[in-house]
Amino acid sequence: MTEVPDTVVCPGCDAVYSRTPLQPRDVAHCPRCGTELDRHPGRQERRILPLTVACLIMFAIANLFPIVEIELQGLRSQTTLAGAVVALGAEGMSVVALLVLATTILFPFLQLCILAYLLVPLSRERRPGGFALLVRLMQSLRPWGMIEVFLLGVLVAIVKLSSMATVVPGAALWAFMALTVMLTVVLSFNPGAFWEMTFRPKGEAQDEGAPAS
Repeated sequence: MTEVPDTVVCPGCDAVYSRTPLQPRDVAHCPRCGTELDRHPGRQERRILPLTVACLIMFAIANLFPIVEIELQGLRSQTTLAGAVVALGAEGMSVVALLVLATTILFPFLQLCILAYLLVPLSRERRPGGFALLVRLMQSLRPWGMIEVFLLGVLVAIVKLSSMATVVPGAALWAFMALTVMLTVVLSFNPGAFWEMTFRPKGEAQDEGAPAS
């Protein structure tokens, strides 16, 4: 297969264009169909690894601490996300429990682990093993992470229960809120930038000091 450097193929209409250097905040679109072709990463490469580590910390807090504490007639009850999954399974809702487990724990955690595994070697200008497979896997997992949907459901449940019992938000709920915001930023990282980071000549610095256009 012949490699053609400095070219970009439109994912919308397969048109081929010459890649041109972009200034900070510039976005290149296909003149034929309007699909985004490329964008200047700015300081994204430097921010993404610290944000990934912060997401992993928030993820640990969100899963190890209680989400809410409910007090009704002197009786108190609290549960973690894992406890909620177990309770759903015990109530005969195994399919729902499996979906909650996959979309709020397994898939987001797997995405964050893949990101950390890729970014740590790339920050040292080394290509990690299984690079191509993991980038594709991370992209495939994106639609299945639904922490924000779970958070919305919890907030609705708290509003409804507050009229019947005393509901105290736990540390995990605040961690879920922070995690939702940070995950939105982290997972917006363009997977194509991994390839640019991998095949960029060693020691080549990005033009991050240019003034924004």
